[in-house]
Amino acid sequence: MTIPAGQAEAAALLRRLTGDERPVETHISAIFIGPDRVLKLKKAVALEFLDFSTLAARGRFCQREFALNAPAAPGLYRAVHPLTRGPDGALRLGGEGPAEEWVLEMAPLPAADFLDAIAARGALDAPLQDALGDAVAVLHAALPTVRGWASPSALAAVVEGAAEAALSTGLPPARIAAWRAAALALDRRLAPALVARDAAGRVRRCHGDLHLGNLVLWQGAPVAFDALEFDEALATIDTGYDLAFLLADLVMRAGLPAANRVLNRYVARGGDAGLVAGLPLWLSLRFLIRAHCLQRVGEDGLPWLARAEAALSPPPPCLMAVGGLPGAGKSLRARQLAPALGALPGALVLRSDEIRKRRHGVPPETHLPPSAYTEAESAAVHAELFAEAEQALRAGHSVIADAAFLDPAMRAGIEAVARRAGVSFRGLWLEAPLEVLRARVAARRGDASDADLAVLEAAARRDIGALGWERCAAG
Repeated sequence: MTIPAGQAEAAALLRRLTGDERPVETHISAIFIGPDRVLKLKKAVALEFLDFSTLAARGRFCQREFALNAPAAPGLYRAVHPLTRGPDGALRLGGEGPAEEWVLEMAPLPAADFLDAIAARGALDAPLQDALGDAVAVLHAALPTVRGWASPSALAAVVEGAAEAALSTGLPPARIAAWRAAALALDRRLAPALVARDAAGRVRRCHGDLHLGNLVLWQGAPVAFDALEFDEALATIDTGYDLAFLLADLVMRAGLPAANRVLNRYVARGGDAGLVAGLPLWLSLRFLIRAHCLQRVGEDGLPWLARAEAALSPPPPCLMAVGGLPGAGKSLRARQLAPALGALPGALVLRSDEIRKRRHGVPPETHLPPSAYTEAESAAVHAELFAEAEQALRAGHSVIADAAFLDPAMRAGIEAVARRAGVSFRGLWLEAPLEVLRARVAARRGDASDADLAVLEAAARRDIGALGWERCAAG
């Protein structure tokens, strides 16, 4: 890759200003990294998916990139600068006079803080996965809704384009043809659900390129940057499709448990359990797009193609419920089981504690007062859990319901969800000696459960009635 000849003078200036003789280059930009700032130059190129060939376009898209990204990461994006001629006739950064080029200024970022690098060294741990789910949920919640998006036709066009691109890179034609046919058939089946999500406001002007390389630790938390600025149609999508790129990247770079945990944290924060309806198609598209992108630069896209194929044929959904006293390890067991259960990236874990916190508008780890635990509020929490579980199951996605289920009526309620959805059910009841439960509850920190020792003691004295679930030792 090279910088176009007409931008050589601008590139020379950016090298002097940053001290970077070997900028990071993509097909569409050159990024000059200095000790105290980064200067990004959009290349004067016209490609099949964008046109930066004119000065006006580069200026406009620099401004658009700044407007899209600066709100999510204050201080990371600093300014858009014109390059103008000084009195000596040389190019300079800023100044009066007509712009001869445009650059975007950003703060410098340690290479080790990008999430793809963190995943590569095995450091994308559970707290960071939760923070990642939080970051995307907050990002999506702040985005403007776009009404009237033709979801089925738009996705069909994406399928066709991805298949053509895959063929052009030499991926196996027979497999691509089979993938295309299966993806288009699934798109047609999903059409009513996608139109309903559009009507419900789930289509927004999203990030559009939400993979691990476009997420970075900034001021201690993961933030998205480099949102797709050059094509409004490509970025005006269902928030679930935006999330799917991140989930696909996590599956391949960090493993199924990481992808499953980020999905569940995202749903816990935003409540969008219905997004699982589109995941088989959305994930398959994201896998295939990455497959042909890798092939194009000489890397192996076949593992990604295999995931794209598998995503279109998920196993039948099932419902599992995990109950027991506080400290029995319900959430730990649910998280252990979820990645291998059902469609990619594993079962949706619906935890009553997280639903309660969401209903009160606070993060899962925020402690709630006793008034949040009235009988009426607990009934409302379980009703929401049952509704979300049934919605996901009817969409073809497996669910693990994580709650105490001390009340026989609540156990009957979750079993009824399985019957209505027409799926298999398995109930697990976790048990451990009371002294073990006491030690666990006393040691618990930073968890969604507010149950303390008094709650445990009261629950342990409770008559839970006849229990038909499978008893599991959790000591």
